[in-house]
Amino acid sequence: MRSLQVRRLGQVSYGEALSLQNQLADDRRAGRIGDVLLLLEHPPVITIGVRSPATTPHILAPPEALAACGIEVFEAGRGGDVTYHGPGQVVGYPILDLKPDRCDVHRYVRDLEEVMICTADDFGVRASRIPGLTGAWVEGEKLAAIGVRISRWITSHGFAFNVATNLDHFNFIVPCGIRDRGVTSLARLLGQPPDMADVQDALSRHFCRVFDLSLASLGTPAAAAITE
Repeated sequence: MRSLQVRRLGQVSYGEALSLQNQLADDRRAGRIGDVLLLLEHPPVITIGVRSPATTPHILAPPEALAACGIEVFEAGRGGDVTYHGPGQVVGYPILDLKPDRCDVHRYVRDLEEVMICTADDFGVRASRIPGLTGAWVEGEKLAAIGVRISRWITSHGFAFNVATNLDHFNFIVPCGIRDRGVTSLARLLGQPPDMADVQDALSRHFCRVFDLSLASLGTPAAAAITE
């Protein structure tokens, strides 16, 4: 059984996390490291995936309104459309080699969904899939989003799980390009926010189970981990 190193990085800027992912993906492809799962939070940021319309991305607010809220905008280079990341949201970036026996993009996305559905269940929330859409949903609202990149079967980007996210910031976009669906969070569904460390523990545990990996380390939230 292969092992998974989980690195908990705390809050990291999107640009810094993107650079780290690219470096780790190169290292994984070259065999210099094993499988890694980054768990972190971002400062407020809107990211644009490759499925977003090039001329009119699904951003509803003018740049000055976003700037007033301290929200950056990045082109992400991942699948999917527009999404929002911010404090109170666990973002997971798996850097995995899907070879030799998991070379199936649809299976990979379904497996990520399973991780988030099982994590929600640990907190008493019944999440599910919606046919034709990606992510984990609760009563028609998205609890967790997925947007991945796979290059030569090395994964990057990943998922965003709303724990205690500022859901008002999703009003600045058409989340994932879907106009008739809302977003939700564990805090809204439970009436209070669960501990972020507990959510990360659950995500790590279910990730290892679903992907048949052993947990090498839970890591520690330290800025130094970014430069390992």
